[in-house]
Amino acid sequence: MRRILTVLAAVTVVALVGTACGGPKSRTPTSPATLEESGAILNSEGVRDLDPSLQSAVAWAQRFTYHSRSGINDSGTHVTAILLVPNGTPPGGGWRIVAFGHPATGILPGCGPSTSPTLLGAADTVRQLLQAGYAVVMSDYQGLGSLDKTHDQADLDTYHPYLDSMTAGYNLIDAVRAARKLFDKANTPSSASWLAFGMGQGGQAAWAADELAGNEGWNLTLLGAVAISPVADITGLADAAAAGTLNTQQELDLTAFLAGLKSSYPRDFNLEDYRSGVVAQKWDALLACDPAGLEARSAIAAQITPDDLRPKSPAALETLRGFLKKVSLPQGPTQAPMLVIYGNQDPLVPAAWTDAALNNACAAGAVITIRRLPDDAPDKFDMAEALEWMSQRVNSVPAPNDCEGRKP
Repeated sequence: MRRILTVLAAVTVVALVGTACGGPKSRTPTSPATLEESGAILNSEGVRDLDPSLQSAVAWAQRFTYHSRSGINDSGTHVTAILLVPNGTPPGGGWRIVAFGHPATGILPGCGPSTSPTLLGAADTVRQLLQAGYAVVMSDYQGLGSLDKTHDQADLDTYHPYLDSMTAGYNLIDAVRAARKLFDKANTPSSASWLAFGMGQGGQAAWAADELAGNEGWNLTLLGAVAISPVADITGLADAAAAGTLNTQQELDLTAFLAGLKSSYPRDFNLEDYRSGVVAQKWDALLACDPAGLEARSAIAAQITPDDLRPKSPAALETLRGFLKKVSLPQGPTQAPMLVIYGNQDPLVPAAWTDAALNNACAAGAVITIRRLPDDAPDKFDMAEALEWMSQRVNSVPAPNDCEGRKP
């Protein structure tokens, strides 16, 4: 488990919710999303450059751009993704799809994993899902792909609202819808039942997709969601920033979150209320996701002081709390069982924060299999439990529920 959390740390680089009734306006939507548009394919192409360890488990693959929806302002967006189909014959009812939520890979166009031969380090996990008989669709999330600018007027698709849970949830659901269209185009059967699986930021996406599936997953049936080290409740980042107690990973993630807020609310969010010193001076370098940029970013991160990310007024602190509350989970009831695996080694989200999120989800009626790993858990995450849990959902076995006795 520590290995996964280390990987998350290595690659990691909301309407204003405050005490006032009103709030600043987000980007104005130019093309509101509709149910008919969700999952529409804009373009697709075959994939021939996968890492050999992954290619051996793939019958065919497609990179594609699809229509999704913003959780910021409900506008239509264009998102890139990759679909990987396993070897063999489809099971009865067609290939069952796993929507894979990838861990944080950056916040800029081109930071997404779909064009990487190794899926930016996710290849081994994806390979195990393929070998278990699932087709896998991995969304880059809004703003992380290299998009065709002729399709992306008003620049609405080229920013990433980092850790906006609703946007990521929409992106996963619509990726499944788009994947089924690609299966239809290939005259290959696919099932309307699907599963969500994610790690870190992707764990947040899988959890959010579970909450959204009831209203947004029309014509689809979510069987379950697996969230590994999910970025669920992060409201504590605001007070940690004010107190000057952020660790290095939290400093980097808060920087990325602030950048996403500025992109989402360019006229109304005052970035200068939250950045000073090295963070303000080296802002662009702290958002890099290319290999050379990541190395430089690590050196800059070591220079950040507690004052560099401290909100500059009580009002600014309250505003940040509101934004973090807006993206934190749970936001509502889940539609399908969840498996949540987490531990004390997560550099971004302390286990106590995840405990609080789980308690609130349980109080809302969720069915959750909970695995809090001990401090001495093995370094390498074992997929066996997750795959067995998923198989049980596919075979309609009742999910174990560890919510009994948990209170908010």
